Amino acid sequence: MASQSAGIQQLLAAEKKAAEKVAEARKRKARRLKQAKEEAQAEIESFRAESDSKYKEYENKVLGSRGDMEQSIQDSTQRKIVDLNNMVKKNREYALKKLLDMVYDIKPELHENFKSL
Repeated sequence: MASQSAGIQQLLAAEKKAAEKVAEARKRKARRLKQAKEEAQAEIESFRAESDSKYKEYENKVLGSRGDMEQSIQDSTQRKIVDLNNMVKKNREYALKKLLDMVYDIKPELHENFKSL
């Protein structure tokens, strides 16, 4: 009986030792998975930052910055306004003369529906 009891004790001790090894292996596996996940997340963030910077660079190269576009539109508008004002100054007298000539040039005529008696 004593040898049977000693054998059972050995089996229980071996089972306990195996359970501890399995638990330790699970902990190592969990740590490795967590570390791999953190590394993958860092790699994703790095890739995202790199992609964003490339996109911004491409956008600025192709489209230009919005401030530059606004400034160029404002400059163009100001140039057009100045050109129009110069044209108005240049052609004002001619346009007024032409308009007054048309107003003053009256040719009285009877209407075609007017019946004379």
